[in-house]
Amino acid sequence: MKILVVGGGGREHAIIKKIKENPAVSAIYALPGNGGIARDAECVAIAATDIDGIVRFAVENAIDYAVVAPDDPLVLGCVDALEAEGIACFGPRADAAIIEGSKVFSKNLMKKYGIPTAAYETFDDLDKALAYIDTQDAPIVVKADGLALGKGVIIAQTREEARDAVLSMMRDGKFGKSGARVVIEEFLTGPEVSVLSFTDGETVVPMVSSMDHKRAGDNDTGLNTGGMGTIAPNPYYTPEIADQCMREIFLPTIRAMKAEDREFRGCLYFGLMLTPKGPRVIEYNCRFGDPETQVVLPLLESDLLTIMQAVTAGKLREAEVRFRDQCAACVIMASQGYPVAYEKGYEITIPEAVWPQVYVAGAKASDGRLLTSGGRVLGVTAVADTLGEAIDQAYAAVKTIHFDNAFYRSDIGARTLKAGER
Repeated sequence: MKILVVGGGGREHAIIKKIKENPAVSAIYALPGNGGIARDAECVAIAATDIDGIVRFAVENAIDYAVVAPDDPLVLGCVDALEAEGIACFGPRADAAIIEGSKVFSKNLMKKYGIPTAAYETFDDLDKALAYIDTQDAPIVVKADGLALGKGVIIAQTREEARDAVLSMMRDGKFGKSGARVVIEEFLTGPEVSVLSFTDGETVVPMVSSMDHKRAGDNDTGLNTGGMGTIAPNPYYTPEIADQCMREIFLPTIRAMKAEDREFRGCLYFGLMLTPKGPRVIEYNCRFGDPETQVVLPLLESDLLTIMQAVTAGKLREAEVRFRDQCAACVIMASQGYPVAYEKGYEITIPEAVWPQVYVAGAKASDGRLLTSGGRVLGVTAVADTLGEAIDQAYAAVKTIHFDNAFYRSDIGARTLKAGER
């Protein structure tokens, strides 16, 4: 089988490494891929948002199956376009990807179908948004409606910060069209949990739970990022809570999307807050999370490609989805200055023995060398019998890798260890 994977980050590297385990796979193409992914797939310089280019490549190269991983091409209709040419895909069509593409849509969906989430209001009028903020208690959460590279959510500690966030989005166009509408919602408290799930529009099979670490600095300080590290499973996510989420959130969401004639097939990401009043949905993503994928897929025992094909065929109920009874930890190595401004072009040295643990996000190949080319550069993952061991092994691997201007958090998983080490 010839497989095409759309995307070029650490998430895609994790997906490609897992798909590569299937003996029926003869070739994997990554569009565009990156300098590290090139070790495991043939990279083709076609942007993930170049839908016409992706479809043309897939047709000309007789691709058997495509995995569309990032949010942008999903929202733009990449799956729709590939399917129109008879190419089977993993990922939702555009009408279902809107669950991430528009926060206004997703919040309204939850309100309509009684899915627990934070209280909120939506605005496309700047003055009304500012007036509403004056009636709210801080902290206040301000979200850009559309996609914003994971940076469109501001947790404002004061009303003034909330006003500044709204002004930057709606007046100053910080996120372009994505910030023309905003969601302003109550601030929830409690442990955060990420649950990725396979779904074919009828059946939902959650993957092992995880916890992302969004803040750039230790002890959850600094700016929000796309994620500085993850651990799995999340010890706050007990079997009892998992059952409650299935009843009150997961199945109701899938049924709501079907009722809206937007059947969702692919990976649906549930970002949850375990509040004193019960689990609440913080956000949906229409795809595998990054860097959650880098700890979830290494724990998957079953064959990923087989599961994906079952999702596409509407036969997920018949597929085996089994995870190891172990723990995983991923530490992100980033460029100093991320998520704002950072320098690129530093050589990365990775011992050969460590490569199986490495997922490359922001790096390019040049004259036989691997150079930094992004904010988040590498994800370094370890799997062990306990969370503490996984964390220790991940950091031990990190210490063997070098590039100038590197930084990483030193406390990934520390808080979850206190909740109950396995």
